[in-house]
Amino acid sequence: MLKTVILLIFSNLFMTFAWYGHLKNMNGKPLFLIILLSWGIAFFEYVLQVPANRIGIHHFNLGQLKVIQEIITMIIFAGFAFFYMRQPLKLDYLWAGFCLVGAAYFMFRGDLPHA
Repeated sequence: MLKTVILLIFSNLFMTFAWYGHLKNMNGKPLFLIILLSWGIAFFEYVLQVPANRIGIHHFNLGQLKVIQEIITMIIFAGFAFFYMRQPLKLDYLWAGFCLVGAAYFMFRGDLPHA
């Protein structure tokens, strides 16, 4: 299970840079060049994401895998926005995080031990 999470973390790092990294200082570059660059970065996302899901499906159901990925995405995105893009962290990130905790609860509640 840990291998799945680690692969998804690194996959999300690549995904976030592929989707948003060019916004920092490449606005003057031709769009076609940025698309090719983003595709190149996204390749490494898929190199990690596909094995993560293939491994993860043996431990989690499909909905659980998706919620895990979304939680990781939000954490990575918040760090990316703050540290790389120099965006202020807002309470909206916290509220979104609480919503993801709720999503995780509903996706995993059938697997939680009953007291």
